Amino acid sequence: MEPAGLSPDPLSAPLAEVLHEARRYAELAKAANTRKAYQADWRLFTAWCQRRQCSALPAGPETVALYLTDHADRLKPATLQRHLATISQAHQLAGYETPTKSAMVRLVLAGIRREKGVAQIGKTPLLTADLQTMLARLPQTRQGTRDRALLLVGFAGAFRRSELVGLDVADVLFHSEGLVITLRWSKTDQEGQGTTVGIPFGRVAETCPVQAMRAWLDLAGISEGPVFRAINRHDGVQPGRLTDRAVALIVKRTALMAGLDPAAFAGHSLRAGLATQAAINGVSDRAIMKQTRHKTRAMVDRYVRDASVFRDNAGGGVGL
Repeated sequence: MEPAGLSPDPLSAPLAEVLHEARRYAELAKAANTRKAYQADWRLFTAWCQRRQCSALPAGPETVALYLTDHADRLKPATLQRHLATISQAHQLAGYETPTKSAMVRLVLAGIRREKGVAQIGKTPLLTADLQTMLARLPQTRQGTRDRALLLVGFAGAFRRSELVGLDVADVLFHSEGLVITLRWSKTDQEGQGTTVGIPFGRVAETCPVQAMRAWLDLAGISEGPVFRAINRHDGVQPGRLTDRAVALIVKRTALMAGLDPAAFAGHSLRAGLATQAAINGVSDRAIMKQTRHKTRAMVDRYVRDASVFRDNAGGGVGL
């Protein structure tokens, strides 16, 4: 999937290096995880077309409509929508008219969405009480100290998994009022303008994210480079940073230790938990959005709805 207009010209060899850089910049326009997803989607689509002896590039609207129909029982509507975005981008970059804009394709997708439903089943938000229960089960080891810092900082800062594992020591500033963490890149800041997140001191030492971070860095002897690192079976700190998948595994493992259902929780439970708990506690929508870095109210409104389902509930005021 190369950008249109960036085909090499055999008569302009001196521009080969510039051409290579142009391609690299075009690829960087999308985040790494997004590029991987698009590449996987495109491989699936081209393989499907090859098996059915039809053209993938350019593809006709009928081909795309049949592709959606054939995968409707295996893929969620949101995933199919992403596949359409992949197919559309591939055509645009190759200089072809995209087939995804046709009425046929849109009607087929609308029918699938109507029949299958579009409600997303997310992971359970990790609320303060459950987090406290989990923290109480962590051992006093390097791994336990790291996991305590990761869970508390991830929760209090409403961080995404990628943001957590991307932190370097240079991004963490200990302040008289807490922690100031600089995010140099995030899902909603793909051009790397950067943003800062404040994390205040906790009310008690056992659940204070600031003290937990200090304890981890001191115990691990980390003064530069990645903050959250892998630990081997001998409780030795490794030089490489954790993967975002490891964050989900840590949440699940600690939930299991606390007697909670690990299948209900994942890395996003930390971020969703902060927003939901804050809404339960009456924190303003504006303050929640500031901490979660949401650009629109749509997602925050969802957390607020989830938090208020039993508050001011008519069913509780009828005397049952």
